[in-house]
Amino acid sequence: DRCIRVRSSPTPCMSSSPLSKKRRLSGTETKTGSHCSSSNSVRTDLSHTPANGMAKNGNDAEIDEGLYSRQLYVLGHDAMKRMQNSNVLISGMRGLGVEIAKNVILGGVRSVTVHDQGVAEWRDLSSQFYLREEDLGKNRAEVSQPRLAELNNYVPVTAYTGALNEDYLTKFQVVVLTNSTLDEQQQVGELCHGKGIKLIIADTRGLFGQLFCDFGEEMIVYDTNGEQPLSAMISMITKDKQGVVTCLDEARHGFESGDYVTFTEIQGMTELNGCQPVEIKVLGPYTFSICDTAGFTDYVRGGIVSQVKMPKKISFKSLSSSMAEPEFLMTDFAKFDRPGQLHVGFQAIHAFQKKHNNLPAPWCQTDGDELLTLAKEVNSAQTGSAKVEQLDEALMKKLSYVAAGDLAPVNAFIGGLAAQEVMKACTGKFMPIMQWLYFDALECLAEEEGVTLTKEECAPRNCRYDGQIAVFGTKLQDMLAKQRYFLVGAGAIGCELLKNFAMIGLASGEGEVIVTDMDTIEKSNLNRQFLFRPSDVTKMKSDTAAAAVKQMNPSIRITGHQNRVGPDTERIYDDDFFESLDGVANALDNVDARMYMDRRCVYYRKPLLESGTLGTKGNVQVVIPFLTESYSSSQDPPEKSIPICTLKNFPNAIEHTLQWARDEFEGLFKQPPENAMQYLTDPKFMERTLKLPGAQPMEVLEAVYKSLITDCPHSWADCVAWARNHWQCQYSNNIRQLLHNFPPDQLTSSGAPFWSGPKRCPHPLEFSTSNELHMDYIMAAANLFAQTYSLPCSTDRAAVVKILQEVKVPVFTPRSGVKIHVSDQELQNSNSSVGKIHKSVYVCNKIFKIHPDDDTNFHMDFIVAASNLRAENYDIPPTDRHKSKLIAGKIIPAIATTTAAVVGLVCLELIKIVQGHKKLESYKNGFMNLALPFFAFSEPIAAPRHKYYEIDWSLWDRFEVTGLQASGEEMTLRQFLDYFKNEHKLEITMLSQGVSMLYSFFMPAAKLKERLELPMTEIVTKVSKKKLGKHVKALVFELCCNDLSDEDVEVPYVRYTIR
Repeated sequence: DRCIRVRSSPTPCMSSSPLSKKRRLSGTETKTGSHCSSSNSVRTDLSHTPANGMAKNGNDAEIDEGLYSRQLYVLGHDAMKRMQNSNVLISGMRGLGVEIAKNVILGGVRSVTVHDQGVAEWRDLSSQFYLREEDLGKNRAEVSQPRLAELNNYVPVTAYTGALNEDYLTKFQVVVLTNSTLDEQQQVGELCHGKGIKLIIADTRGLFGQLFCDFGEEMIVYDTNGEQPLSAMISMITKDKQGVVTCLDEARHGFESGDYVTFTEIQGMTELNGCQPVEIKVLGPYTFSICDTAGFTDYVRGGIVSQVKMPKKISFKSLSSSMAEPEFLMTDFAKFDRPGQLHVGFQAIHAFQKKHNNLPAPWCQTDGDELLTLAKEVNSAQTGSAKVEQLDEALMKKLSYVAAGDLAPVNAFIGGLAAQEVMKACTGKFMPIMQWLYFDALECLAEEEGVTLTKEECAPRNCRYDGQIAVFGTKLQDMLAKQRYFLVGAGAIGCELLKNFAMIGLASGEGEVIVTDMDTIEKSNLNRQFLFRPSDVTKMKSDTAAAAVKQMNPSIRITGHQNRVGPDTERIYDDDFFESLDGVANALDNVDARMYMDRRCVYYRKPLLESGTLGTKGNVQVVIPFLTESYSSSQDPPEKSIPICTLKNFPNAIEHTLQWARDEFEGLFKQPPENAMQYLTDPKFMERTLKLPGAQPMEVLEAVYKSLITDCPHSWADCVAWARNHWQCQYSNNIRQLLHNFPPDQLTSSGAPFWSGPKRCPHPLEFSTSNELHMDYIMAAANLFAQTYSLPCSTDRAAVVKILQEVKVPVFTPRSGVKIHVSDQELQNSNSSVGKIHKSVYVCNKIFKIHPDDDTNFHMDFIVAASNLRAENYDIPPTDRHKSKLIAGKIIPAIATTTAAVVGLVCLELIKIVQGHKKLESYKNGFMNLALPFFAFSEPIAAPRHKYYEIDWSLWDRFEVTGLQASGEEMTLRQFLDYFKNEHKLEITMLSQGVSMLYSFFMPAAKLKERLELPMTEIVTKVSKKKLGKHVKALVFELCCNDLSDEDVEVPYVRYTIR
């Protein structure tokens, strides 16, 4: 559901190329790691049978693809099965513990036990979203258990309030400790390390976070990065001690030295086909060396090289030895020495707590001094590499000042990471954190050096925000309560944002959160959009999410809308609406809507919080008026599309046949009925169609003629006959025609074989009613065709076989003189003429759009069958329904862990915005890939500066022109041009509004003479042929100008106020 944008990583450790923000999801980018089909079942014990029928009875539970589909595309079936065999214990049900539990339960482990011996206090409510005011004094685990259990009916959740002894801990495969003492960590750590139980320790102290992993002395990682295995076509292999493989120069191979590969379809050097994985050494973008090939047969041609994911063994040190000799994972390269300092600092906090039985008081100078003394003692007692040369005293004091704090955004970030580590521990999928991670967000504190809050400002108030007041004082709390924010989208990111908004107290006073989303809830949303329950399916997202967060914090003022944002809703989201906002948060799933909201925020000069995820990758971008560039300031490279001729005649990968099948679906069941309906109902349809370029008019009208006359069915049997004939045409006749034009032994003008390299030689198929795949196609195509004409449908295969025996399939003979285009260039150069068509009485009344998540509507049945039949034509290995859905449905893989972590970072930026931070270096854009794991933070890019004369400007600047003059008359075009000449010494050469050209220096004299005396708004309505709505207070004009020396100058846009 989302989209992601990443700037190039500043370090070489990212194995994958930067993502693009509008990403075509071909399977090459997002194939799951496993190759098992969706029908493989997995054992888990389900102690209960959910009332909503989501789980199967008995012990054989299949993976519920309807629920887990987006996550399956991240983890794969094998990893999901391993996860479904893991029992997880999460100790500590404060804000961090509940966040980890929420993400792990959504993920789908075998069972989760939540443990806590403490009771709910006021300070817990600042981030524990499943505690309410009436729960104060009750055990945190017992109160949280029923609310957590609702998240996923497949995962039994139990509460435990006893001691964590050896007998109890051995029931679990993974143990997570939060809110625990150092003694407890060391005791449990030794036990887990000895028993082979995987251990994660997570902790947050105000603006600081800590994470530790120990997955035992021998852990196998099956997939270190989660990327799709690469493959490339081969053009040459040498015979040598280290044979050199050269790939076709269509695209770089993308391999790295140390990768393992195997080979298929090589002609000549067949010893390599199906060989055991071979390690390679990269020599260049198209070449690499392999094993000794000197004794092999000579290479002739062809072949595909494919990367093989090799299991990797990794070893972890126990907690005690890792504390003395720590290995750190960097989260922020600008804070290179921070992890070592915080490693000592967190131990000092434990020492303070042990001594006083409480944490240092918020912003208390004496406690700060004492913590510093303790940190020095801890440091001098270190014997290993944990000892730091010079303690950062200011950092230790800040740690002391905020340690009692409990912040929802920091818990969301660390909790998202910790939950992903639980999944790694269960599955061996992705690289674990080795072994310590420290994080801080000190930029959230006041920007001015030396500003400290007072103990009184930050003392507990016995209110739900105490954990946050401990860090920021009461002033920020009052500011947050008054904020008016617009949240665009209530999907996965939207739900997480709303949870954080409720916890931090955004709009809990006079403010308001307006959330808009036009979508309804679907079953596949429940796996990560955690505010929704199975009973909410088909309800509106925005209303359901708003009601759910009101349960978490009854004082949040929130309104749900069901509007799409865009030019159509500018009457609702008008000047008054935007001017009343303090900021906007995007939770969108497409680039166009992101760009639109970005333009609105630049125009109204409002801060924008932008984020996105794709599987384990996530990003955060903050846009601050007059300070940073905007979202649209940088463009990604255009996405790679498949050439038309590859799709039409020369596919060589399953992605090509799936795209062909998707186009086939739209060309049979979407486009023709749409065009036929327009032909029958829209008088201007013919006029519009005839203006289309090239051969399009002919194609459209022929399709309409077929829909209404030649192909129009009258019965179910007609639909079956149509499907059978269409099958014959696509999988037999067209292939025979192609082979007639280009026989298998055809040579090119240079004497090379025509069918070689990326061109695979096809073969026609013979239809058989006993072939399952052939019948799948007929059933799906006939049913879709019948639905188009509102004819009765059928799923009775035996009856369809009988009908097929009666169908007469015309004999086909390949024709000479049929032109088949070999390249897209050839295709563009061809053209054609248009015929005539008459109306018919039959009306097509069903138009389809692909819905990949509905398994009952024949959409995916048709696409899977059509793609796999074409794959069989070209000897391309077929693929299952699960992968077909990903590629043809253009589904974006998603997982709750990444979303939670990304949104935590977004809300830290929100806290800076509300405080009014002014320095660029205070803000952080972030990128993460939890699979590697990798993190990169950078300050946002400053808004680029431009100049005309001596005036400096950026995208946030504009000319303000008031259209109504003192006389009450509106400015004419002549007055507008004169105004710029006199006031700004600029001669306007061209003037436009949107896509309408209002004035240009080369305009015909008569037209110009007429226009110069007209008021500006009259020219706009005349040229655009649209009336100005009453909600429009101002117009935006774009200018091209010359300065006094007649040079072209770049200038800002004009905001022309009319009301």
